[in-house]
Amino acid sequence: MLFSSFLVEPVNLTQISEFLLLGISEKPELQPLIFGLFLSMYLVTVLGNLLIILAVSSDSNLHTPMYFFLSNLSWVDICFTSTTVPKMLVNIQTQSKVITYEGCITQMYFYTFFAVLDNFILTVMAYDRFVAICHPLHYMVIMNPQLCRLLVLVSSSMSALHSLLHSLMVLRLTFCSDLEIPHFFCELNQVVHIACSDTFLNSLMINCLTVLLGGGPLAGILYSYSRILSSIWAIPSAQGKYKAFSTCASHLSVVSLFYGTSLGVYLSSAATQNSHSSATASVIYTVVTPMLNPFIYSLRNNDIKRALERLFGR
Repeated sequence: MLFSSFLVEPVNLTQISEFLLLGISEKPELQPLIFGLFLSMYLVTVLGNLLIILAVSSDSNLHTPMYFFLSNLSWVDICFTSTTVPKMLVNIQTQSKVITYEGCITQMYFYTFFAVLDNFILTVMAYDRFVAICHPLHYMVIMNPQLCRLLVLVSSSMSALHSLLHSLMVLRLTFCSDLEIPHFFCELNQVVHIACSDTFLNSLMINCLTVLLGGGPLAGILYSYSRILSSIWAIPSAQGKYKAFSTCASHLSVVSLFYGTSLGVYLSSAATQNSHSSATASVIYTVVTPMLNPFIYSLRNNDIKRALERLFGR
């Protein structure tokens, strides 16, 4: 059974020492395959994003706002996938499905933090492309190093406050003594769903902040690209249009992948109690998307390609 019945006496959360994570599959014969698959994807994710960071830091031609934000995105992607996959791999290897209460809260905090920060960084990158294409003559004045660092700092601060608020709201809940999370990590919705106490305020806050911190940045990205497309359309030559649009193609691909998978996670958690569909959507969101981002930027970006060639050609 994926869900246990929690018809036991509620206890205070501080009395709980362990949660039981059920993982991707309960079939023992699939565990080695799952371990190998996720280990490979994790290593590719870390290596690919580290290469992006090394390429940007080692090439002075890439010391621009666009690549500053890209290196931050790569770092966030490494941290994002590292909040869940290593623990899952350890659980598979040790044949243990247990995570401590402290570990669960910590994992939930950092998972939420890096997911929201990823969202903000993508929004900042859209603003960067908007300034570059719509106000090219003032680009370096507007997107100065101080503003770039400030945007990352504000994004990090807002993400930290958001994660802290959710964590504090979970701390007020009480849980039954027999706990099973039908997931491979401590995902916020799943933790709230297994609480024995009233979760109305938690659910309300999750939905409101999801709309605010998900819909707000998405609206900003859509507005930026509406202005960008208007500016590109006004360029007289086809070559000029292609050159301008090519600077946005990688970012558009990453944004589509990020919001497509995150929307799938949110809808699957909200609309169904099927743990397999929710876990599958979360795998794509937490593992596959960070793994594909370096490929998207390296394959579609000649500057990154040249920087990697010089990096390995030394």
